[in-house]
Amino acid sequence: MAHKRKLEKDIRCPLEYGLDVFGGRWRSRILCVLAAEGTLRYSELREQLANISDAVLSSEVKELIASGMVVRKSYDEVPPRVEYSLAERGESVIPILQSICQWAGMYTRDVADTAPAHCKRCDYYARDGQA
Repeated sequence: MAHKRKLEKDIRCPLEYGLDVFGGRWRSRILCVLAAEGTLRYSELREQLANISDAVLSSEVKELIASGMVVRKSYDEVPPRVEYSLAERGESVIPILQSICQWAGMYTRDVADTAPAHCKRCDYYARDGQA
């Protein structure tokens, strides 16, 4: 069986592009961690994200770098040191993610008994709907 090439993404709307860049389970969380914590090494970033495998974190960070959302800076030291931080494009999406968090905080109580009461990253309190 011959290998099929992946089809190019069929993005017809800017919203689809945005969701492709920062959507999914981990990318928005990685962006929010970097926004809240600043520059982090890989191990520090992994500590901030519970239940993520190294393979998934590595893949998601590479995608965020490729899309210009995250900057990877390596230092010529022994042992080698690599740090990650938000690029200007990544910083620009944080208010959008905070708005999504606020919206979700208002409505998660309607669908789940165990809705999170507080988002440490966005500093949003779901119980009273105010930041």
